[in-house]
Amino acid sequence: MPDTTIFEHPLSEKCRTWLRLSRLFEQLEFHSPHSAEWHARAAMSALLDIANVLSRADIKSELLKELERYRQSLSRMADSPGVDTDRLAHILQNLQQSCQGVRDISGQLGQALRGNEFLNSIVQRSSIAGGAFDFDLPQYHYWLQMPQPERSMQLDDWRHEVGAVQDAVDLLLTLIRNSAVPTQEHAPNGFYQKSLPSNVAAQLVRVGVPSSGGIFAEISGGKHRFSIRFMECGDWQHPQQVDRDVPFSLSTCLM
Repeated sequence: MPDTTIFEHPLSEKCRTWLRLSRLFEQLEFHSPHSAEWHARAAMSALLDIANVLSRADIKSELLKELERYRQSLSRMADSPGVDTDRLAHILQNLQQSCQGVRDISGQLGQALRGNEFLNSIVQRSSIAGGAFDFDLPQYHYWLQMPQPERSMQLDDWRHEVGAVQDAVDLLLTLIRNSAVPTQEHAPNGFYQKSLPSNVAAQLVRVGVPSSGGIFAEISGGKHRFSIRFMECGDWQHPQQVDRDVPFSLSTCLM
């Protein structure tokens, strides 16, 4: 709903990684088509952060393991009554294609980006506050001043190196988010806590609150339980937990 703000909290480390990657891909896609230098800088920052996140050696195997787990779990539903077999077949096909796309990437994910000398020069200078400007990185300055179509084409080439990862992450997060139906809950005095079943894989908590309510959800927890504190923004320095009951929507994604 347009008047609701959704707060998400991962209940597993792998889901935390998928969420981070998803936000970075969104940033890259948003800024890439624009011609202004500051859009190009934001797109480049997202690309470099994606390469950095993907430097973990286990991400490729984790992605493949999760895609295969969902494929097997959904395949078992094929003969269940009331299942939309056409939609299920489409999802299974997407899972198979995503698996193949990730498998087809040779070596570590994002290795080609991390091995690029030009991109590495930006990474090294970016660790210094204000260190990625023209007098530090003249080649980067030249790239930023290129015509937008040429610059966008180069960004697309770099993004293609990790396109299969983006497809896989988007698919996994869609399945996770759609695995739970939101329920309406109340948090007495702004606090809510819930224990989770031990026999399922807890993935994600999604909390919806009215955008105009002046409060935000501070979520903590892991695979066994989670808690939510509803905080008032106040003067933007010292948020305080509200002292009233707060109605909210809750999705606990356990798939």
